[in-house]
Amino acid sequence: MLDSLSTTPDRIVREHERRAITARSRTAWWEDERAGRAPKRLQLGARSVGWRMTDLQAWVRGEWRSTSGTEG
Repeated sequence: MLDSLSTTPDRIVREHERRAITARSRTAWWEDERAGRAPKRLQLGARSVGWRMTDLQAWVRGEWRSTSGTEG
């Protein structure tokens, strides 16, 4: 699955697709975000969020690194 996504241009992924890509529950992902172990969500609107596809792909491959300097 990841190979077919690697040629996809960067795009915003919503929660349902993020769960399918990362195999992490909403709560577990939120905890990882807060601890700096996972890419943070982007605020798209008042009640909508998403993630960059390239960040999620890097995370799945183990190549993503926190840019906030608050890795736990």
